[in-house]
Amino acid sequence: MTRALFIAVFFFTVTPVLISIQWLLGKLHLPGWGFISSNYYRVLRSLLRIRVRVAGVPVRDRAVLFVSNHVSWVDIIVIGSLAPIAYVAKSEVGNWPLVGATARMQRTVFVDRARRRQTGDAIAEIVARLASGTSVVLFAEGTSSDGNRVLPFRSALVGAVKEASTRSARGILIQPMSICYTGLNGIPMGRQHRPTVAWYGDLDFMPHIKALIERGAIDAVVSYGDPVGADGIADRKAMAKSLEGAVREITSTTLRGRSQSAQPRQTS
Repeated sequence: MTRALFIAVFFFTVTPVLISIQWLLGKLHLPGWGFISSNYYRVLRSLLRIRVRVAGVPVRDRAVLFVSNHVSWVDIIVIGSLAPIAYVAKSEVGNWPLVGATARMQRTVFVDRARRRQTGDAIAEIVARLASGTSVVLFAEGTSSDGNRVLPFRSALVGAVKEASTRSARGILIQPMSICYTGLNGIPMGRQHRPTVAWYGDLDFMPHIKALIERGAIDAVVSYGDPVGADGIADRKAMAKSLEGAVREITSTTLRGRSQSAQPRQTS
């Protein structure tokens, strides 16, 4: 209970201050956004007792679009703690108290998939983020899962990114990425325990975060596949299917406890 209170105090006191600092840096066109962002998430990750292992080689020498599965709100903290990054989120997130303001300062791209024109605007924002040197994470399932499987990818947004690649000077590089939760208090996490972390369906946020804090330390694995050019596959549906297959294979391998032995691993 004490730790949960401390986390709440940290979030509701430190977050507004950091939002203000990031807003000021943006207005003055000063560097520092990425440093603040990734370290903020590292502190939150530490408070929540989440240990992360990285498998595979993420592209870091240029901005890239990471296409990933989605399990929980915890994904944002885990992925954001590894490197400065922006996210693509549903438009409703922008209206959530404090969370919406935080998301805006993290350069989140909001998309309303029900409105075709707004989807086009979101794609233009994604391209702008990449052109400015900021990598972006797209949760291609369009929703979160129970952590035991990868849901079908939605091809519309991936396809729009493919089309936008032709308007980008360097083209757009896409890298499949998988996030899995594999351990609880140092013990391998079975299918029945993954809802401890997974946030999906009609689960309420506050009871979920309270339960997660009470259960103890969580082990997460973030894995990266081989990057591909956005214009490397002719058909957008084929491209979405190929990326889905790559993420599904990595996720399945990770959940079965097999590492990507040919690629370096790190724990953080």
